[in-house]
Order: sequence, then C-alpha cells, then structure tokens
Amino acid sequence: MDIRQLRYFVAVAEQRNFHRAAERLHIAQPPLSRTIQQLEAEIGAELLDRTARPLQLTPAGHLLHTQALQLLGRMEDLRAMMRAAVASEKRLFTIGFVASTIYARLPELIRAFRSAAPEVELILVESSTLDQIAALKEGRIDVGFGRIRFEDPAVRRIILRYEPLVAAIAADRPLAQQEGPVTLAALAAEPLIIYPRQPRPSYADQVISLFHDHGLEPRVIHEARELQIAIGLVAASEGLAIVPQSVRQARSEGIVYRDIVELAVSPIIMSKRVGDNSDELAIMQNLICERYADWGYEVPAFPNAD
Repeated sequence: MDIRQLRYFVAVAEQRNFHRAAERLHIAQPPLSRTIQQLEAEIGAELLDRTARPLQLTPAGHLLHTQALQLLGRMEDLRAMMRAAVASEKRLFTIGFVASTIYARLPELIRAFRSAAPEVELILVESSTLDQIAALKEGRIDVGFGRIRFEDPAVRRIILRYEPLVAAIAADRPLAQQEGPVTLAALAAEPLIIYPRQPRPSYADQVISLFHDHGLEPRVIHEARELQIAIGLVAASEGLAIVPQSVRQARSEGIVYRDIVELAVSPIIMSKRVGDNSDELAIMQNLICERYADWGYEVPAFPNAD
C-alpha cells in the first residue's frame, strides 16, 4: 500500500465512478481499475460495491477512506511545513512523536515552546519510537517522544513519567456495564485489539507483556495499524483495547473506559542525541520541568550536558 494507491482510491470513493475519477487524476481508466484491484488484493477485502450505481463503499472501504484522508492530509501538512521551513531563515527544531502522546499533554508543551522561542521554526513529525531512533541519529529530528525502551549508544532516553493504562470497552459489552475497575483476568477473557501492527517491538508488546506478567494469555483478534483504528474497532464492538489513560479525553462515541485493578502503566520517554546540548533542547527540557511541576507530576531528572 502506497500514497499513490490511496490517492487513487480516494478519487474513486469521492467520484463514485471510475471514469470520472480517472479524468480527475488525469490518467486512463484501466490502470486506475488495476490499482484499486491490487489494493483490494493486498487488504483482502472489497472496498467498493461495484453492483451499485453509483459505486458505494463497503464497510472496509469506509474505514480505509477515513484513514486515507487523514494520511493524505498529513502528507500535505508535511509538504507545507517543509516549504515554509525552506523559505524561512528561522532556526529549525523538529519533534518526533507517537500518536498517543498527543493526548498526554504534548500539545501544551508545544504551545509553551512556541511562546518561549518564537524565533524557532517548529516542525512536528508523527513516527514510531523505532523510527525516531533512526531519525535522531540521522539528524532528521531533534527530540522524540515515545513509549518504548530502546537502547542505542548514540541516543539518550529520559523517562518523563509513567502513565496509567485503562481498558477501552464498547458500551454495549457486559463488561462495560460493571462499575469500578476491572481485573486483567476479566479483560483476558475478552477479545483484544492491539496496536500498532508494525514495527515491533512496540506498545502492542507492552500490552501483551502486561498480561503475561500476571500469568494470563490475552485473546488477540485484531492488530490495528494505529491507535485511532483500534479505537474505531472498539466502538464497533469488535473487542476491547488497553490504552493510555489520557486517551479518555477523546470521548469516543459508544466507548467507556475502566481503570485496571492491577498496576498497569506505560512510560512516556523523551529521546535525544548524545552530546546534543542545543539551546532549543534546553528550552524544551526547562519547559517540561516547569509544566510537570504545575501539573503535579514528579519532575523528571535530566542529565547534565553530555
């Protein structure tokens, strides 16, 4: 699956007609049809109901259309940011982040950074923890926020805090009708949705290890590509998911969140290059200390210049 395939699929989904979609894309219809067929073969499901006139999206097609629009939108945002960065004479500071940290007060830190350093061009890049490690070493990002412990001699990681985990359950599930925290044993008896599917190790492995640490074997039925897809599958009552507590803020329709009886936490980790003592990084670290104190969190201990 690539950007071109998604762009072609979105055109067909919006035009509801292969001929009009091909005209919009300025290509011939046969290669467009072949591209959609290849995409369906890769996914393993039909995306379009070709018996309907005009064409209609299948349930899988609706899900892909929603996610494709978000991904294509992010690509366009990235292009715009890079054009602005090239045209600007400001210093650049690039932040990599995993999706779930957006709920964990990262936006507030970003706003504070923009206010404290208006002369700095801030660029945001969503990427997995493993991708952040490579991006740090290659100089493509300056700091990363993730959840996975990963050792590399060129990268220094600082655990900012441990965030409690909660169970996201469809409101129509019997387990959601119960009041109060739920046990891992009760959760292990339900179908489980984990994310992300790739790359591994990932947050998904943290969740599985949580069950294994208590002698339980979870019944994994879906491995979703990202957090929002997992939440969508929970809302569809396909299963439950273990998510960071801050995801509650999303207030997804048809989902209830339950605390977990056993200790269940996920670290929020800041990663930087060893030897990077830039002014921008110092500003970010100072802001984290100030805001964490304001929010009542334990202030993380940052290493001295290295």
